Amino acid sequence: MLLASAQAVPGSEYRALVCLFLNGGNDSFNMLAPRGVAEHAEYAAVRQDLAIPAANFLPINPLNSAQVGRQLGVHPGMPELAQLFEDGNAAFVANVGTLVEPGVTKAGFASGLAKLPVGLFSHSDQIEQWQTSLPDTRSGIGWAGRAADLLNAQNAHPAVSMNISLAGSNVWQTGNSVFEYAITPDGAVGLTGYSKEWVQEYGTRQIRSAAVDGQLAMEYANVFQRTFAGSQRSALDAYDLFSGATSGSLPVGANFPSSNLGGQLQMIARTIAGRDALGAQRQTFFVSLGGWDHHDEVLVNQANMLPVVSQAVGAFYHALELLGIQNNVTLFLASDFGRTLSSNGRGSDHAWGGNTFVVGGAVDGKKIYGAYPDLYADNPLDVGRGRLIPTTSVDSYFAELALWLGVPRASLPLVLPNIGRFYDTAGSGAPVGFLPV
Repeated sequence: MLLASAQAVPGSEYRALVCLFLNGGNDSFNMLAPRGVAEHAEYAAVRQDLAIPAANFLPINPLNSAQVGRQLGVHPGMPELAQLFEDGNAAFVANVGTLVEPGVTKAGFASGLAKLPVGLFSHSDQIEQWQTSLPDTRSGIGWAGRAADLLNAQNAHPAVSMNISLAGSNVWQTGNSVFEYAITPDGAVGLTGYSKEWVQEYGTRQIRSAAVDGQLAMEYANVFQRTFAGSQRSALDAYDLFSGATSGSLPVGANFPSSNLGGQLQMIARTIAGRDALGAQRQTFFVSLGGWDHHDEVLVNQANMLPVVSQAVGAFYHALELLGIQNNVTLFLASDFGRTLSSNGRGSDHAWGGNTFVVGGAVDGKKIYGAYPDLYADNPLDVGRGRLIPTTSVDSYFAELALWLGVPRASLPLVLPNIGRFYDTAGSGAPVGFLPV
C-alpha cells in the first residue's frame, strides 16, 4: 500500500528542511565554474592542473544572468542538478562562508584587524560553525536544534523528534530541549532481539522480550533506574510509531540509486510520506556524505563523487513530485569550507568561501544568488592561494531557510544569534532571496 499521507492535499502547512552535508570540504569552484572565454581563462590560469575544460561544463542559463555578469556551467557529472536548475527547481548560492562580521577585507585579514571565525580552515571548527552558525565561539547547540526548541510543539507526537538524522548524532540538530532522532536508511533502530509480540515468538527472542517487558513494567524507587526505564519506554514507543508510519511503499516511479546517499534520501522520502501518521507539521533531516577532503586527485574524485550527489538529489526531488509535496520540502547543501583555487600539485587545500545549492519547489530557481567572485589570482577577495573571503554569510543563508521553515522574524535571533550583523530582522525583505519568506 502507499503510505497514508502520500495522498495528502498539496499546499498543506507541512514544511521540512533537508541538510545535505559534504564532510571534508567540497571543491565547489569546480561544481559551479565560469565557462565564458575570458572568465574561464582566469579560472584555468589559477586552477592549473585542477581546471576542467570550458566545453565540458554543463551550460546553465540563469534568469538573472545580467546580474551574475558571466556565463557559468555545472560540473559535467551533475546533469540531474543542472536540469533541476534549468527547470526552475534549484538555485545556486555563490561564495558562502562563515563570517563574524560583514565587510572583511584582504587588508583587514592581512593586518589581523578583521574579526575572523574561530579555527578558520580547521575541519572540526568549520564543520561545527556551519552547523551552529556561531563562528565567533565554540558551541554544541546547532541552529536547527534551536529552531526545533521553538517549533517542535507544532508536531502532534513528541515521541519522535522533528529533527531526524540519517547520519547519527550531529550538532546541527542538537537543541537545548530537542535532540535528533537517529535512524538508518532501513528505518528506525529498535532494541535488538525484542518484540512486543513476544507471546508469538519462540526461544531466546521470547525470553529476552518477556524480560524487557517485565523490567519496563516495574516501578523503581531509584531515580537512575526510573529514568533509564522511562527512556527505554519512550524509545520503544518512538520505534513503534516511526516504523508504522514508514511501513508502506513509495509511489511507483520513485526510484533511487543504490548509493548510500540514495538510501538516506529514500528513507527521508518515506518519512515525509508518513508525516500525517507521525503528526508532523515541521521536520528537519540531516544526511551526510564523507570523503571530500581532496588534497589530491581532485578531478578523479569529483568525477566519481559529484554524480553520486546529483543522482541522489535528482531522485529525491522526483519522489517529492510524485508525493505532491515538492513545494513543502527544501534541500540545501553545506560543507566544511571551500577549497583553494590554486593547486598543491595534486589537489586543493582548506579555504573559506564556497558555492552551495538549494533544491525544492518553493525555491525561486534558475538563479544565482549572492555574488559569484572573480577567480583570478590575488583578486581583492583572495587572502592567499585562492582562499576567498565569503561574500554571503552562513547567517544570511540559514536565516532564509529558518524563516521559510516557520521561525518568526522576531525569534530569528534566538535561532541565529549573530543574524543582526547581516540582516535587519525588523524589515520585510529576504536575507538572500531564494525562498519566499
